Amino acid sequence: MKQLEMATTLLGWYDCHARDLPWRVSPQDRKTGIMPDPYRVWMSEIMLQQTTVAAVKSYFERFIVLWPTVTALANAEDERVLGEWAGLGYYARARNLLKCARVIRDAHGGVFPKTREGLLSLPGVGPYTAAAIASIAFDLPETVVDGNVERVTSRLFRLETPLPAAKPELTALAQRLTPNERPGDYAQAIMDLGATVCTPKSPACGICPWMDGCAARKAGDQARFPLKTPKKPKPTRHGHAYVARTTRGEWVLETRPDKGLLGGMLGWPGTDWREAHPKAAPFEGTWSEVGEVRHTFTHFHLILTVHRADQVEGALESYALRGQNAFRASDLPTVMRKAFDLAHSTFTTDRVASDANQEA
Repeated sequence: MKQLEMATTLLGWYDCHARDLPWRVSPQDRKTGIMPDPYRVWMSEIMLQQTTVAAVKSYFERFIVLWPTVTALANAEDERVLGEWAGLGYYARARNLLKCARVIRDAHGGVFPKTREGLLSLPGVGPYTAAAIASIAFDLPETVVDGNVERVTSRLFRLETPLPAAKPELTALAQRLTPNERPGDYAQAIMDLGATVCTPKSPACGICPWMDGCAARKAGDQARFPLKTPKKPKPTRHGHAYVARTTRGEWVLETRPDKGLLGGMLGWPGTDWREAHPKAAPFEGTWSEVGEVRHTFTHFHLILTVHRADQVEGALESYALRGQNAFRASDLPTVMRKAFDLAHSTFTTDRVASDANQEA
């Protein structure tokens, strides 16, 4: 099957089987001249980095309601945006989202650059994201290569080079297939093919529009691809988190440094994540250890020992104090929310026990 014929075949399949996604313009609507909003394309691509479509949908819909334009997002308060991002992970993306929105507002008059080179100049926009926006939003013949495209391409050509070393080869092969006609629809079509048909396990080759041209299917070893270099085991780190309330019922939090994991996010005071035995609590209080929470980041596992204290007072000016009406546990990153859930359950248990004793 020739390359042009393959693109035409895939686009015909996409016209019938395109996924209905909140950031997408359907192929039928595109044919009538309706083009995607680059803001929505950009937002979805940033959210989808290292995250599944299922996890992103509700976040995307909420962000678009809260900040319907890139200028609205640029004008938003950092803490509010970071709070709404909580739970989506990879928090540097949220900081870059704000930086990028503000550059577009201040340097581009609130309008996205319309070339791959212009998009690459934006904070947090790398080669993949720039190609995706240029292709999907502006219908430029850029080659978009995500994990789905890598899998489809490696099977199609039966590429024996393992990932990640295979990335340049896969990009070159994918570029050969990218058409000049309807490149935006094509980019989404090949991603949909990988997400719904050419899946990591048990690919549905019998309904694949490219079944006749797939070298791995002909060899009968399609599930073997893409080949991957074995990953090194993740190390385990240890740390401590201190969950406390003041005598006025305020939660004692801190804003983490801008650089590093969970940068700029609210969290509980504590040690760095290399201390199994802390020297001392960050401030005075009647502390009790309530257990451990576990969380896995990209490069390591974390075991966080949680301590709690109630009725603390003293010099807390350097911390972020949040009363009950100004605090939402859902605004915390996942590992900090896990620590809160564990500590909060002990606060509640103690209060119930105290009430029972008073009644007795």
